[in-house]
Amino acid sequence: MLALLQRVTEAAVRVDDAVVGAIGPGLLALVAIEPGDTEAQLHRLAQRMLGYRIFEDDAGKMNRSLPDIGGKLLLVSQFTLAADTRSGMRPSFTTAAPPAEAEQRFTQLLTICRQLHPPGVETGRFGAHMVISLVNDGPATFLLRP
Repeated sequence: MLALLQRVTEAAVRVDDAVVGAIGPGLLALVAIEPGDTEAQLHRLAQRMLGYRIFEDDAGKMNRSLPDIGGKLLLVSQFTLAADTRSGMRPSFTTAAPPAEAEQRFTQLLTICRQLHPPGVETGRFGAHMVISLVNDGPATFLLRP
């Protein structure tokens, strides 16, 4: 499992030209589920995403987390992050969890994040063709594993 975190001033997900999830200041997290990811790893990733200190404090240092700033999380499933790109000119997706397993685990992760972060967690639509718009603040982008 891995998550690509982007600190944003705003982000939105559209499916069929309709906004299905949107946030103001906070984090956009693109998440890939891999075969065999466990519930313990889901909890660990949720804690890391929500507690990761990538927002500036009064001194301009990255010392504040999402709850510290009262920001929201936009959590989006993105199996392509798990692609094996080590050889050839076309990615292999054998390293991504099968859709049924991935959807179950992603839904669990979403539930955990919503329990841990009452200020707000939005999401896209699993398995849909999503169009994501964002304004990356920094830019600040981080790759996390549980």
